Parts: sequence; C-alpha cells; structure tokens
Amino acid sequence: MPEVARGDLTHAEWAELQPLLPGGGLPGGRWSDHRTVINGILFRLRTGTPWRDVPAQYGPWKTVYERHRRWSADGTWDKILRSLLAHADAEDRIDWSMVGIDSTFCRAHQHAAGARTTPPRIPGRRALPSQHRPDEGMGRSRGGLTSKIHLVGEGGRRPLAFLITPGQWGDAPQLIPVLERLNVPRLTTGRPRTRPDHLSGDKAYSSRRNRRYLRRRHTIAEPRSQRANRQRRGRRGGRPVGFDRAIYRRRNEVERTINALKNFRAVATRYDKHAYVFHGTVTLATIRLWLRP
Repeated sequence: MPEVARGDLTHAEWAELQPLLPGGGLPGGRWSDHRTVINGILFRLRTGTPWRDVPAQYGPWKTVYERHRRWSADGTWDKILRSLLAHADAEDRIDWSMVGIDSTFCRAHQHAAGARTTPPRIPGRRALPSQHRPDEGMGRSRGGLTSKIHLVGEGGRRPLAFLITPGQWGDAPQLIPVLERLNVPRLTTGRPRTRPDHLSGDKAYSSRRNRRYLRRRHTIAEPRSQRANRQRRGRRGGRPVGFDRAIYRRRNEVERTINALKNFRAVATRYDKHAYVFHGTVTLATIRLWLRP
C-alpha cells in the first residue's frame, strides 16, 4: 500500500468513507480520484492555506476547491455525515446519556468579506444551496467580523449537529433551531433519533421557552437575575429550577468538542466568503472527527 502523508486519510478511514461517496460526476465526465482530492481539501482544512497554495500533489487547486464548493452546495457533505452518524449509532458509538450544547466565535479573516450580493446557485441547477444565508452568517461584534457556531456534542466529544449564525446572535434563541437539526437515521426500520436522553447547557441557555421545550430532560444553570426575579414573585414565580451538580460537571465535554473542532485552522478562522461553503468546511471537520478511532 502507498505511504500515507501526515494529515491524510488513513487506509482504515478511507475504507469507511469510500462507500459513502457519490459515484459519478457530471454527464460525459468523471470525478478525479476522490481520495486525492479529499486529502487536498483536508490539507486546506487543517492548515487554513489559500486554495491556490494547496500542494500540487493533490491535483489542480481549482479541482480541489470546486469539489468542496459543489459538495457544500448540493449537501453531499451533509449526507456523508448523516450516514456516518447512522453507522455510529447502530454500533452504539454515540453517547446519548449526556449531550451538551454550547457556542463558539470564529473570527472572520478579511478575505471572508465581500461576497457577491447575487444569490449563489447549486452547480448545474437553479436552486439555492440549502445552507445559504442572505447575511452569509457573518456579523459585527467587538472583535470585528465574526461568525458563531452553535453545536450539540455527545459524550464522546464529537459534534452531532450545528448551526452557523452571525457572531452577535445570542445563544438562548438558537437552542431549539440547533436541536431541530439533530437527526440521526436508523440503519434498520424506525424513526430517526432526534432527542438525547439528557441535555446540559450553561446559564446562557436558561429561558422558560427552552425549559418548556426540553421538559425535564435538561440540566441548565439558572442565572442569578432569573433566580432573584422568580423568588421576588413568590408563588407566581413558579417552582425552583431542578439542577444536578454531578451531571453538570460533564458540561466540559462539549467544550472539549469545540476545542477539537477548532484545531482545524479553517474552522477557527473563517476564510470562506459564503455561509454554505463555511458550513461545508465545518461539516467536513465533523466528518474527520467521526472517522478518527
């Protein structure tokens, strides 16, 4: 077998990924070698280098970029991730006992600004990419141009679902939209898994709407201001919020998940102009984490 370069897919990872890849390319043409091109995309994901500086050993840089852009637009990366999650769930490799939710800022590089105002299209189709956002998932905060990744991660410190928003958006309003993206298919018959056994979150996610949505399957810290307001109202303030300190200690798992995700430099710093391409970048990083043993 040929020697695997640092950061490239190992033979075991390629054997797991290969059956999930699309078979043919455009009519009258063929895809270039999937493994070589994907390794080129992973090189850019790991290093954050400009597309034009991807080493020639991975093929023409434009082929590498167009493959990533196309698969981000038509949802190929999302389909691969769902398949990996389905296999992981069938093999009991997903820890549903405690799923954590948190968010992280991604500073946008100056090259990420200035996207065309014309709505992008899926290559070969007239439809918009499913992850397209008119605001391109980028906003201004104290740190300048930023994006925010809201994600839920399982106990094994791997992401299950995520949502990209402008950096100034709050955390609490995004809890339900993120959980609605949690959809793990079953390899056998049955409905997809959409709810964890338990959810933990910090005080930024504390709200009546979120607690009502989660019912009793959550451990979310209550801010002092909300607790004081509830106590001030007396009986009208409702019952005290249930809080298990022993369970809450596992909240560090989602923070470690974020650290693993941001080890990829193209995730820690956003270089992609379009939100759907950055979504594909984060999805590929998630796929890489699930492929690792």
